[in-house]
Amino acid sequence: MKIRRTNRRATGFTLIEVMVALVVISVGLLGIAKMQALALSSTSTSRLRSLAAIEGASLASAMHANRAYWAAATLTEPISVTGAAATTSDANLTSALVTVSGATSPADYCTPGAGAPCKPVTLAATDLRGWATDLNMVLPKSSATITCSPTFTPLTCTIQIRWSENLVAVNQQGNTAAGTTDSFTDPTYILYVEP
Repeated sequence: MKIRRTNRRATGFTLIEVMVALVVISVGLLGIAKMQALALSSTSTSRLRSLAAIEGASLASAMHANRAYWAAATLTEPISVTGAAATTSDANLTSALVTVSGATSPADYCTPGAGAPCKPVTLAATDLRGWATDLNMVLPKSSATITCSPTFTPLTCTIQIRWSENLVAVNQQGNTAAGTTDSFTDPTYILYVEP
């Protein structure tokens, strides 16, 4: 009987093929991790923009509720809100803002059960003070400007809110752009209101 020898081909993966497969999988997983970081950053950005829109709508609702002050066309200079403080050159509103912020015995105030009538300017000051505090709590490094133009009919007011955002870029070009100050790192939300 004759023994026949057959050459068997090696079956299975070689070590080099396994190493190449691991490198390809590792690169893919790193790409997925970067996309996940970008998705989380985008979620944070959209959250801040939604909060800015909600805060703007909140002040617009307060303006609609207090038409006696906001629609009277007495506000000729813009109101600036920085941090939790609101400042304006309107003497009546400035006086009301000081009274709201902590005078010991205000003559006119808008607190429940206080017994004093609440004047429209004091209600506007109370709304601005509370809104500025809320804005400072929900948006990082926020500031706002409220401008009413009494020359147009109907009276229109502009609420402009600014804040800072942290960005995560996908590539080197995005990292370079994120290092500069542009509209994406310091966005602005503008709302037009007719009180």
